Amino acid sequence: MPRLSLAGLIPRRMLHLPSRTVRLRLTLLYSGLFLVSGAVLLAITYLLFRSRTGPDLIVATGNPHGSTGPRALKEALANPDVAGYVRHVAEQQYAQAVSRHADDLHQLLVRSGIALAIMTVVSIALGWLVAGRVLRPLRAMTATTRQISERNLDERLALSGPRDELKDLADTIDGLLARLEAHVAEQQRFAANASHELRTPLAITQTLLDVARSDPNRDDGELVERLHAVNTRAIDLTEALLLLSRADQRSFTREDVDLSLMAEEAIETLLPLAEERGVTIETSLEMTRTIGSRALLLQLSTNLVHNAIVYNLPDQGSVWVSTSARPDVVELRVENTGETLAPQMVSTLAEPFLRGDERVRADHAGVGLGLAIVESITQAHDGTLTLTPRAAGGLRVTVRIPAASPPR
Repeated sequence: MPRLSLAGLIPRRMLHLPSRTVRLRLTLLYSGLFLVSGAVLLAITYLLFRSRTGPDLIVATGNPHGSTGPRALKEALANPDVAGYVRHVAEQQYAQAVSRHADDLHQLLVRSGIALAIMTVVSIALGWLVAGRVLRPLRAMTATTRQISERNLDERLALSGPRDELKDLADTIDGLLARLEAHVAEQQRFAANASHELRTPLAITQTLLDVARSDPNRDDGELVERLHAVNTRAIDLTEALLLLSRADQRSFTREDVDLSLMAEEAIETLLPLAEERGVTIETSLEMTRTIGSRALLLQLSTNLVHNAIVYNLPDQGSVWVSTSARPDVVELRVENTGETLAPQMVSTLAEPFLRGDERVRADHAGVGLGLAIVESITQAHDGTLTLTPRAAGGLRVTVRIPAASPPR
């Protein structure tokens, strides 16, 4: 005869215990609090009822056949037989009263316990429903978030309802998705632009080699010079991309740096280029101590001064470089003369590989990453970059970085 098991008698779906979800935990918390508070209330009620109530013994002081006063009662109780009988009857009545009182307390306790058990079951059901109602927006948020991928980052949770913790969480996730969408779009645009910029020197090199192969009598010296220029531009672009990646990842050692010394070194390095173009540089540098990377801050200063020299007037241009310090921030400002710039175009100059048409020069035009690198270095140092067109023409670039704490 086969053995019967509990698993064979109970359906399999009933043996499956629910997972420890937030809804289950909230239900158990609600019902547990109700059970504990009900038990405490029941215990307090029982103790108060027990201490405030008790059996009462009433002894009649008269009889129905006539009136008896205290003197007659005293004479009756003076008889030993009468006194014993009265004591015996009183003890029996008291014992019966005590027994009835104990039975009443027991019945009260049992009935209250049964009522508490029933209400506990009801509280579990109500707690399950209430928890489901409260967590319904969270389940909707989870389902929507699971459907969002890099192909539909424009979707939002858009949770409606009162301004509570769940609404704040949904708005926070929507903000995160918006920033993620902007970042992914920026990365895709950057990858496309970088691929285009890197493909250009390679295509030029391939064209020069094809022309040289088809024309054996071509001057090799000219070919070498052009290949050298194209290769130099490709190297500069690659180094700029690596520097941009390094600044974005903040993989650098922080040290005490005087930003005015970085600006002064950049000016000395680029002074021959300024003299060649007929650009004058005026400085107003004061000590500006900050914490950051010396190499990156030098690159930031060099890029700003280089852009101010290259994108300037064809003749008799000017560049102003100044540094200033405040208690909590240091500032580097670079201004230059030039063509009048539209505010809409100025707001996009920090994007990688983007150049304003009026500012492009054939020589020393760079690789289109100068201000993009400046912005990345500034953000890596928890600073801000501000681009403002000058009313008289040209551009004003302001970099603000947190100042170093004064030494104690």
